[in-house]
Amino acid sequence: MTYVARQALLMIPTLIIISIISFIIIQLPPGDFLSTYIAQLEASGADVDDATVIALNRRYGLDRPVYVQYWRWATGMLRGDFGQSFEWNRPVSTLIWGRLALTFVVSLFTLVFTWIVAIPIGIYSATHQYSFGDYFFTFLAFIGVAIPNFLLALVLMWVSFSYFGQSVGGLFAAEYIDAPWSWAKFTDMLTRIWIPVVVIGTAGTAGLMRTLRANLLDELSKPYVETARAKGVSERRLLYKYPVRVALIPFISTVGWMLPVLISGETITAVVLNLPTTGPLLLRALQSQDMYLAGSFIMLLSVLTVIGTLISDILLAWLDPTIRYE
Repeated sequence: MTYVARQALLMIPTLIIISIISFIIIQLPPGDFLSTYIAQLEASGADVDDATVIALNRRYGLDRPVYVQYWRWATGMLRGDFGQSFEWNRPVSTLIWGRLALTFVVSLFTLVFTWIVAIPIGIYSATHQYSFGDYFFTFLAFIGVAIPNFLLALVLMWVSFSYFGQSVGGLFAAEYIDAPWSWAKFTDMLTRIWIPVVVIGTAGTAGLMRTLRANLLDELSKPYVETARAKGVSERRLLYKYPVRVALIPFISTVGWMLPVLISGETITAVVLNLPTTGPLLLRALQSQDMYLAGSFIMLLSVLTVIGTLISDILLAWLDPTIRYE
């Protein structure tokens, strides 16, 4: 409990430093959102005079020093106010929460798919080393690791449209995109969600499978396994009580990364598949220097990373009795 309390207190200065660095990084590129917006107005033929520029600066609060903008944003987050999106002209919280649920659903399905497929195959490959099944799954794993997710998405879209005349982009059919939630819309999402789940989960499944196989092979060759066999412990009980448990430790140590991944998802793949998730919105905010929207996304991911790291440490202490925190 002392360790957990100490780590929880350390989260506060960590997040403050992250928020400062994030805000500064967003400000580093030349120009700002207003410069881009004025350039777009001039490109469309609109006449932008000095009075208009001054008015826009005041409207977006860009006439104030950077530290004032940061303080206004940071203190607003403590009250649940993440600021106003320049590009969308809407509260940032509305934009984030509007896409957060869909992002979480897609990423959670992907995570479950990855672990359900990879862990049994990894165990099978390790316990049937150099068999035909081991070679076959190893070959598939190498292909999965080598092919980028966005390229797999493009190939899948081309095959679906060319041979089946159907589009696999998006999470909803055209009639459900702007429709309110209903059982029909939910069912339509379930019929389409497997496509991004398989595409996004391919590389993760392949990598997890190979890592688990290597870890488990290392554990199976250790003396304690031979000793347990000599004492008459059944093969199944021996496998799942000791070697598999130890082989999973590297994955538990990285479970903290899963929380931000559930939110960020695969941005490029989401853009290719036209998914209404948070990834494309974050990319667009960074490109347009929509600092309150981009900064809020980065802070959300940072908070989840810090919390996830604490969860990983606690799970490791529970899973591995040799780990002790003083």
